[in-house]
Amino acid sequence: MKSQQLKDYLDAKAAYYNQPAFIGEDPISIPHRYSQLQDIEISGLFAAILAWGNRTTIINKCTELMELFDNSPYDFIRNHEARDRMRFMNFKHRTFNGLDLLYFVEFLQHYYSNVTSLEFAFSGHLDQTDTDVEKAIAGFHKIFFALEHPERTRKHISTPARNSACKRLNMFLRWMVRKDTSGVDFGMWHHISPSQLVCPMDVHVSRVATRLGLIRNADPTWSTAIELTERLRELDPEDPVKYDFALFGLGVVEKYV
Repeated sequence: MKSQQLKDYLDAKAAYYNQPAFIGEDPISIPHRYSQLQDIEISGLFAAILAWGNRTTIINKCTELMELFDNSPYDFIRNHEARDRMRFMNFKHRTFNGLDLLYFVEFLQHYYSNVTSLEFAFSGHLDQTDTDVEKAIAGFHKIFFALEHPERTRKHISTPARNSACKRLNMFLRWMVRKDTSGVDFGMWHHISPSQLVCPMDVHVSRVATRLGLIRNADPTWSTAIELTERLRELDPEDPVKYDFALFGLGVVEKYV
């Protein structure tokens, strides 16, 4: 497929899937339940971190988690006492368990007691000369684990320093940073540019991208995610990650092989 044909094809697919109808069956529906910035950040972070496996199960588990936060995650994070954390002990989704959740809650309470938005845990490591969010994610990883923490929890926050594709954090950043008229992504953060975002890469996206000739192999690594994003920037330098909608829709919905 020639470059212009590929652009036209992916533009059409991105426009088709980047619609309000996409929200209901996707984990992004969890932060869409809220209107306050911090509620959206907290519920969005958990929805992204728990986003592996069946999407219906992910949404159900996130709903369960928000109920544990009394459906007011920011208020709970800011004002709960240590004894209130006992309710989290039996929570489990795949390999994420109550011990991991307790540390997430501890970190968020500590962070929000000093800073008003989770954005600065990422954007504080970037400047305008950075072409992508590698430093932002690596910096967030360091901040997140600055407190004493269970070693097992480290597997739930990835970092480019280990050549991880960082799919969940890149997806979270897409939700928070991208802004258009469709109403799917929030665009609530303003210190990271959409042009710096890196495409979230899971098995579906990598398979489709390989089939379309956007990447050379389907290995879900940071290097491959950068390779894919650079190709997508050739199609839209200002908003390359809009094509995540196209690649995800082709892979998950249309079973493009």
